[in-house]
Amino acid sequence: MIAKRVALELKGPCTVNLGIGIPTLVAEYMTEENIYLHTENGLLGVTDVEEAGIDPNLVNAGKLPVGEAVGASFFNSSDSFAMIRGGHVDVAILGALQVDETGVIANWAVPGKNIMGVGGAMDLLVGAKKVFVTMNHTSKDGSSKLLKECTYPITSTRQVDMIFTELAVFQVTGNGLKLVDLMPGATIGEVREKTEASFIE
Repeated sequence: MIAKRVALELKGPCTVNLGIGIPTLVAEYMTEENIYLHTENGLLGVTDVEEAGIDPNLVNAGKLPVGEAVGASFFNSSDSFAMIRGGHVDVAILGALQVDETGVIANWAVPGKNIMGVGGAMDLLVGAKKVFVTMNHTSKDGSSKLLKECTYPITSTRQVDMIFTELAVFQVTGNGLKLVDLMPGATIGEVREKTEASFIE
């Protein structure tokens, strides 16, 4: 449901980087033409792949098998990050552990747990023209993941542009978070109850 809603925001032509988790599902719902998927380990023109056509050497940054579109380009990691840092990625879609009410995210480390590494998230936050975040609205214990201030290490001081959860869609504005959409089945009361961060309706 989250991935389907994010796909509605993508308008071609554009280059889109899909992060690990929910963001990888966005590709299944894209209907616009001329949207080119980028993975930071070195492929522009990522597509789905049928099980019979899986090449174990062809994976995205999350180590999941992918296919290559007609006209796809392969390049090394340094060139890929030059694309990101040079502002050539139009939209980055990332997962997050927490988001604060100014749109700053924490998505790479949970204090006290093993750290896998930040991956390309810091670079994408700095270099992508727009950043969309997909996440569950609450943690497993029911606590809000949209906070007044992140308690986990932040990924970048750059604010994201939009936040998508199973309950709501928020735009990040100069005045904080603005609720722009309720997800199917969600109520404004539920969103208020489960959101620690302040937001404008």
